[in-house]
Amino acid sequence: MSAPLIGLLCLIGMLIMIALRAPIALAMAATGVIGFGSIVAFEPAVAILEAGPFETLSNYSFSPIPMFLLMGVLASHANMSSELFNAARSLFGGWRGGMALAAVSACGTFSAISGSSVATAASMSRVALPEMRKHGYADSLATGTLAAGGTLGIMIPPSIALLLYALITEQSVGDMFIAGLIPGILGLVLYCVTIGLLVHFYPSLAQPGTPTTLREKIVGLKGFVPFMGVFAIIIGGIYTGLFTPTEAAAIGAFATLLIALFRGMRWKGFMSAVGETLALSAMIFFMIMGAEVFGYFLSVSRVSFYLTELVVEWQLTPYAVLFAVLVLFILLGCVMDSIAMLLLTVPVVMPVVLDAGFDPIWFGIVAVITVELGLITPPVGMNVFVIKSVAPNVPIAQIFKGVFPFVLSDIVRLILLIVFPVLALGLVY
Repeated sequence: MSAPLIGLLCLIGMLIMIALRAPIALAMAATGVIGFGSIVAFEPAVAILEAGPFETLSNYSFSPIPMFLLMGVLASHANMSSELFNAARSLFGGWRGGMALAAVSACGTFSAISGSSVATAASMSRVALPEMRKHGYADSLATGTLAAGGTLGIMIPPSIALLLYALITEQSVGDMFIAGLIPGILGLVLYCVTIGLLVHFYPSLAQPGTPTTLREKIVGLKGFVPFMGVFAIIIGGIYTGLFTPTEAAAIGAFATLLIALFRGMRWKGFMSAVGETLALSAMIFFMIMGAEVFGYFLSVSRVSFYLTELVVEWQLTPYAVLFAVLVLFILLGCVMDSIAMLLLTVPVVMPVVLDAGFDPIWFGIVAVITVELGLITPPVGMNVFVIKSVAPNVPIAQIFKGVFPFVLSDIVRLILLIVFPVLALGLVY
């Protein structure tokens, strides 16, 4: 049996394991060991399993992950999300749908120091959802806005997804962060436009808020200062070359800690934040270790090269290849965690994408936006279930209904990035 055929059979077996609810990290590691052993030998396969976890955990490049996670967790435990929402709320004053605009703007700003979409959705929904429902917002608009707004955490830097993509594909982490800046802001703008159109055509979805004076709006801006300050330190430092992404993560986490202490965080809150960060980091590192073992198997199976040869043989155009890859991402995103999906699919499709002539940094942004769709599409839609946990009495179908217009908004953003690659690459090259 040829190596590519063994590789394809193992990939099918892994997907079956995932469908049977096996942990994705375990499915990748098991597939890697069995596949590598079947093609080469089981003794070196076991040796990879022994050495792989140590190599992953001792890899300096992965050290920013817990630091970026810690930033978001500290901000959440210090109740910075509450002040941020109130600040955004004062800006939109008496506008119809102003609270929804404030919620999505606060999500985008919170993303500037949180690399996790789930953390962004969870933090902001606890603050904004009760207020929106109290002021007569339809459940579909309130929950849909927060579920979609949370996805901005996966794109606006610092982003764990962009960081992992950069490490998997050996791209510059700094370049990936800079490339994600305009697409992230574009996503925020399109979400605001979506809310504006919804409340214009369906006024019953939201009520006008309490008008605020110019002075109240200016005073309210102070709620954005901590987030923008930390964001400027991280992105400014990386962009100017003042420090590396790892150093930026550590400095950003320390700056967020100082803000949290200034806001009254004590030892108990700090230890709770550290514990939550460790749990999240362990989950991500477990998936990275599985992906590391899986990567050795991909190398010897030559599945990626086999797929590239098929593309050449079938004479597919570059955009046909891109369309096929994005459809695969969307389908897998419906049933799989976003980080796991990146770790699983990017090593397989990357040679095909590069052979088609696409820029790896641009493709990373497109891939992450496509993965982002999986956070708000059924049947998994992780952000949707985060909102469901905060509002258990809202039917899950109602939340998905509220999210649908924002899915269309993300598709528009995806098309714009494909048609105008400069949106992602303009600040990089």
